[in-house]
Amino acid sequence: MDTIVFIETNKSGSSREAIKAANNLNFFTVLLTCRKKFLKDRSEFPDVHEMIFTDINDYDNLVTVIEKLKKTRKNIKGIFSFIDPFVYVAARLSEEFCQSDISTDAIYHMEDKILTRNVLKELPISLNYLIYKPTESLSSFLKTKEINFPLIVKSPKSTGSKDVLLAKDESELISSMHTLLKKLPNEEILLEEYVDGPQYLVEVLVHNERVHIIAVIEQEITLFERFIVTGYSLLGKLNDSLSHSLFNAVSSIIQAFGMKNGACHLELRKANEGWKLIEINPRISGGAMNRMIEIGHGINLVQETMQLMMGNEPSLTKKDYKYVYAHYLTVESKGKLIQVTGKERSSNYRGIEEVYIKPKKGAILQPPTSMGHRYGYILASSYYKETARRRALEAAKEISFKIATTDLT
Repeated sequence: MDTIVFIETNKSGSSREAIKAANNLNFFTVLLTCRKKFLKDRSEFPDVHEMIFTDINDYDNLVTVIEKLKKTRKNIKGIFSFIDPFVYVAARLSEEFCQSDISTDAIYHMEDKILTRNVLKELPISLNYLIYKPTESLSSFLKTKEINFPLIVKSPKSTGSKDVLLAKDESELISSMHTLLKKLPNEEILLEEYVDGPQYLVEVLVHNERVHIIAVIEQEITLFERFIVTGYSLLGKLNDSLSHSLFNAVSSIIQAFGMKNGACHLELRKANEGWKLIEINPRISGGAMNRMIEIGHGINLVQETMQLMMGNEPSLTKKDYKYVYAHYLTVESKGKLIQVTGKERSSNYRGIEEVYIKPKKGAILQPPTSMGHRYGYILASSYYKETARRRALEAAKEISFKIATTDLT
């Protein structure tokens, strides 16, 4: 039977919607996971036809598992992951077992932020950066390098705003580096210049070297203890100036990586001197992104990504140009979740497409230090940008997380 193998997933968001899309395309779906909890919650994954608990960090083990699957007469058409850091691993396996024409080298470099900076260092779109090696003396590093503040301090493998810190002066820089060295003692640290300006997320598919910008999303970033994106505004139609400048910027980056077939999303800031690349990742954004694009443009991006990776022609024609706003829900204090109220009321507001609440009763919630500490979202649509945003924010006022801050056992 025609089969698609997935390496890890989340319970919701783009990675889970990819499994649902494969199921809807009548593929037999296999999930390789290292999360025991998923096996306990097996009934919550009706779209996963076979779930295998295994070590997904061991490449040779994954090869063995897939070879065993093939012996059970499964015709493996694709091996995918929409979860860091398994995108490159899945691409390699797909290349080996499915003869897929995927730009694995580009994906490999995109997954590591230091390799990304090295690829792009000659382009004006890149940021100024420094690399600290853990074998160096921190004091001599600080003395010998020309450091301008403010700057961003991050792990080269950070995802979802984890291990990304802002340093406004030398004392904050030293504190930030000590924090990362304590957590990741053998890893290099990336120091990047901080640039101000509006930030855009750009979802891209590359098919036979042709760059397709699928969606452009304005991001609203809130500085808690970390930089957390709390609002996403998918733009309907772009004005010509923004469209052309973004396309030229994105194309120069894709060309530098040598990507011929693949998917990625870029975070770009529009600074005084032009576009600056903040990050690039070789997959669709997680969370509500796939749903936003489907609502706004009528494209199921995870489905079309899989079609592209399997050698099929992706369907990328936009069927609509709605504005879609995603407002993410966070909490202000740490505690055990007692109850969430207001979901049904907020769902009944005009223009609300979806209200999603992530945690269950008894979960420990906290103010956000990473994207994983966002506890739900509200999607609203309109043919007017500000209307979509207003609808989402008004509906969000109905949602209340009741938390017990004293009993955390």
